[in-house]
Amino acid sequence: MYRPEIRVFDCTIRDGGLMNNHLFDHSFVRDVYKGLSEAGVDYIELGYKNSKELFSPSEYGAWKFCEDEEIRKVTEGIKSSAKISVMVDIGRVNMADIKPASESPVHMVRVASYVKDIDKGIAMANEFHDKGYETTINIMAISKDRGPDLQDALRQIEKESMADVVYIVDSFGYFYQEDIEYLTKLYKGILKTREIGFHGHNNQQLAFGNTIEAIIHGANFLDATIYGIGRAAGNCPMELLLGFLKNPKFDIRPVLDLISRDFVPLREKIEWGYVIPYAIAGMLNEHPRSALALRKTEKKENYRDFYESLTNTGLD
Repeated sequence: MYRPEIRVFDCTIRDGGLMNNHLFDHSFVRDVYKGLSEAGVDYIELGYKNSKELFSPSEYGAWKFCEDEEIRKVTEGIKSSAKISVMVDIGRVNMADIKPASESPVHMVRVASYVKDIDKGIAMANEFHDKGYETTINIMAISKDRGPDLQDALRQIEKESMADVVYIVDSFGYFYQEDIEYLTKLYKGILKTREIGFHGHNNQQLAFGNTIEAIIHGANFLDATIYGIGRAAGNCPMELLLGFLKNPKFDIRPVLDLISRDFVPLREKIEWGYVIPYAIAGMLNEHPRSALALRKTEKKENYRDFYESLTNTGLD
């Protein structure tokens, strides 16, 4: 699958950081940045831009905040054509603290918004655009809201926002290929002047297949992570995506080096990927928070009880 418009977007540190409070040390992040740069990916997302008034630095690592000086520590001196991205949530960033893009190592800011908050998402994306950043609007949890409100939100984005890309986000790993076909066609039908992106979670082991489906129907911004690391079941594995794409600019070998050197050992410390409670949450279109909580208890392998607790199907 070769299409020159396709952009590969890595969110290893950002989405993976949800599993360890973003406590990746600087040497690890620098290795990831270097390897992904050598692999030729287009964007590397290093974390969130959050206010320290809302989140304590004693509890969270540097990549919860992505201050410019911290980003420079892990990127300076490394030859890279990749653009650096950060993600923001509505109400969690102090816009007065954001420097113009011309003074920052960050190139793109992605705004995460639910359909119900799309007014705020558009306003925030436009403010970042006015500061000189490339922007996206990532519409979260749309498996819970695929009706007229989503269509209205897309029309409002097309009319009022300056966002470069609008993302389909399978937050709960619930979608199947036919859902992705429908949504990609819907987005492209309304968003005539924007690129479409896809971000999938792997609860039902469909993140890679759904990414391919999104490509087939015209999505050009594709999210992936090294070894599939990410919240709960994780994301589309970068190595699979690069193996599928036929663009000679991408080189899978540095990613394979990162997996064997850094991510296989990391997997012994942090659990992510296909685990039955995450699969159950995906099947039922539920946020994985309850499954994540279960995995921290002595009952973490009691799958039937967990399923029955979510479906109320246990016997009296």
